[in-house]
Amino acid sequence: MGDYQNIETSFSRLEHDRLRFLTFNSPALGGDRGDVTIFIPPLELQSRNLPLIVLLHGVYGSHWSWAFNGGAHRTALEMMQSGAIRPMVIAMPSDGLRGAGSGYLPLRSGDFERWIIKDVVSCVVQVVRALGPESKLFLAGLSMGGYGALRLGSKYAQRVSGISAHSAFTHPNQTRLYADIVTELQDVPNEELDVLHWMKRNRDILPPLRFDCGREDQFIEPNRKLHHDLQAAGIPHVFSEFDGGHSWAYWEQHLRDTLAFFDRLA
Repeated sequence: MGDYQNIETSFSRLEHDRLRFLTFNSPALGGDRGDVTIFIPPLELQSRNLPLIVLLHGVYGSHWSWAFNGGAHRTALEMMQSGAIRPMVIAMPSDGLRGAGSGYLPLRSGDFERWIIKDVVSCVVQVVRALGPESKLFLAGLSMGGYGALRLGSKYAQRVSGISAHSAFTHPNQTRLYADIVTELQDVPNEELDVLHWMKRNRDILPPLRFDCGREDQFIEPNRKLHHDLQAAGIPHVFSEFDGGHSWAYWEQHLRDTLAFFDRLA
């Protein structure tokens, strides 16, 4: 993670229940404030250069979604204390809070892609002492956040050590979100919105990749198609189908798969 540059920023923070709530001014958002909830392992579990997981939420969500809807910090702490995974820092940013969702894309109202991949990572590394230049970066998310993890992890493959997605769409045109953001895209070719485009383009440096979807989920067919397309292209990956739908019960359960996957790569 040493290629990330420090960003000049002012910020405020509050800590509660092993969570740190961070607000700072983001250059990518035009100087507007952005929010990140961070889980930092207890001191007895910490060491320098811990891995950093950036965990992305879905539409209508915010930086609190994974913690307060999905109990991500409690799941992570239980797995760490039991020895199932090593200590890791988890950053859960807002997507930039544009409308129903930003798609984590570069839009005229804000570069929500750069907000995640540059500003969030750089600021979190500055304020969390357990992180350092040798910390590995992992991207994961659910639904829109799963799309963000797949797309950003593949596009910035040289910076990312692993990608995991739950219930993701694979192109915004599979959702109602597309009509809301299409006029705001900053001359981004349609093909570059497709996660498969970046996976093929960066296939030689693509980090380990896994994704899953519930069989009752609205996005099961796009996930199956991505799986088959990756197989046809000879791109290594892990795809799993489970019982369940597009719900927090599903995501809370299968976050464990993401954390275990990243632990094997850390």
